[in-house]
Amino acid sequence: MANQQQPESGPTNESEALDADEREDEREDQTNIPPMTFDIFVLSLNASALIHLGQAPGGYAGKSEVNLPMARQSIDILGLLEQKTRGNLSGEEERLLTDILFDLRMRYARART
Repeated sequence: MANQQQPESGPTNESEALDADEREDEREDQTNIPPMTFDIFVLSLNASALIHLGQAPGGYAGKSEVNLPMARQSIDILGLLEQKTRGNLSGEEERLLTDILFDLRMRYARART
């Protein structure tokens, strides 16, 4: 008897194949993302503010562009976070938030002049 192989069960059309590839990409992306913590959240808002202040690469093609209203919004979000979490943070989290806010407010003041 000839050795016949059964066809692999897989996507039956191109659309299903693309969907399977996208799901695989999403799984790979999720495995490279660290779990969300308060520190990571604060640092992401810090990065956003720095990008909008033109002090970190971002935007289209990694070019620095100053957008003071968006920088101010990120700083205000961090300020609101500081206000609403007062008394509920660890010492390390509180220091991180306080230090980042001070730094961003100074950078923002320099950028406005």
